[in-house]
Amino acid sequence: MRYDHITDAIGDTPLVRIAPEVHGLAHIDLYAKLELLNPFGSVKDRAAWRMARPHLAQAQEQGRTVVELSSGNTAKALAVIAGMHGLPFKSVTNRMKVPEIKDLLLLLGAEIEELPGQAECLDPTATEDPLTRIHGMLTADDGQYLHTDQYYNPANAEAHASGTGPEIIKDLGGTAPDWFVAAVGTAGSSTGTARALRAHDPDTSVVGLVAHKSDFIPGIRNIDEVHEVGLFDPATYDTVESVTADEAIDGMLTLVRRCGILAGPTGGAAYFGAVRHLRALDDTCGPREDGRRRTAVFIVCDRVESYMSYVRQRRPELLRRPPRPNSPATLTPEELDAVHVIGVEEARSWIAAERPVVVDLRGGFAFAALHIEGSVNIVDELFAELLHGGLPFGRSQPVLLVCPVGEQSVAYAALLTRMGHRNVRSLAGGIIAWRDAGAPMVRD
Repeated sequence: MRYDHITDAIGDTPLVRIAPEVHGLAHIDLYAKLELLNPFGSVKDRAAWRMARPHLAQAQEQGRTVVELSSGNTAKALAVIAGMHGLPFKSVTNRMKVPEIKDLLLLLGAEIEELPGQAECLDPTATEDPLTRIHGMLTADDGQYLHTDQYYNPANAEAHASGTGPEIIKDLGGTAPDWFVAAVGTAGSSTGTARALRAHDPDTSVVGLVAHKSDFIPGIRNIDEVHEVGLFDPATYDTVESVTADEAIDGMLTLVRRCGILAGPTGGAAYFGAVRHLRALDDTCGPREDGRRRTAVFIVCDRVESYMSYVRQRRPELLRRPPRPNSPATLTPEELDAVHVIGVEEARSWIAAERPVVVDLRGGFAFAALHIEGSVNIVDELFAELLHGGLPFGRSQPVLLVCPVGEQSVAYAALLTRMGHRNVRSLAGGIIAWRDAGAPMVRD
């Protein structure tokens, strides 16, 4: 096939059947929508082009900078699109967690601005959060920026309502699948695709997948964060289920090793969550009334190559490296449940009485924005490195661990306890709970 422009190659991605001997489902045909084969490498190519395209000519005339609050695939696609049109691109984010993506953005000529934020993701309800304020400033439009606004721009979802969904229907012979399974990030792909599928067949069941509370999976929000996204509508999904980072990597390994699909961890999470959900239904669901087999579709969002550091950190044995001791991935549910978790008022009393070391695990910009007076900032990745070398504190030294919402701090408190620390506690609800309780905070 021949194209006059690289953007013409966005969309029309293959729908590939996963062999039954791989997934083990007896009565359901499972298909992967290969969005990783978009020209810039991800499902975000569709939304980026749909959001930017109508405004590029005016942006060129006015000398605007394309800007997006993104640290991942949306930023990558927009950096390419902006560059092709002679426009600068700026990625605004609280923190870039995947170094390969950051390096690629720099290679593409992007400017990366990491701004202070009280949490690791945009929270529109936190009106004083610097990241939220910059979002409001960009949305107000002062003529300097072309802000594509993936969190709220309906074009994000429309790209999939007019593209991804109809393509799935066409490739399934003019029928919608019985189940559509999608990882939820900005919620654009799941919302738009579900809209098209249900318009064709209202009985299509939609399964949304989010990251487990204490886990980070690139491109997927956790169940707390997802409600902060303007495009997220709970009514879109028949059910929302969580996937752990380990499960995402397991699913990714199956796709990579057994299916020849070089999927990243987001696609791995979608595959794992789809099979887990469908397995519970496989024995009870029969063929359709017209005799056709049941079908399910999940989206493979992007490629594995960008996530080697993610795999190396969580599953080093896959890269022929020795297992890392004292890693959060090795914790048991019993160890997590045994952590001494305290609320804000108890924490304030304990700080006043015992003078513990208060360790804030957030990124440096978030810490600089607002933090507990007297606390020290050790970013979670650095704290993990410290633990590999042994206890960073005396065994009896009181320690209070603080993170954005109280999930990471529980894991690291459990590790310290395992290593023999006798007086460590985790702040329930994290720095957000501290802020919401009106407890005093300072800024640098």
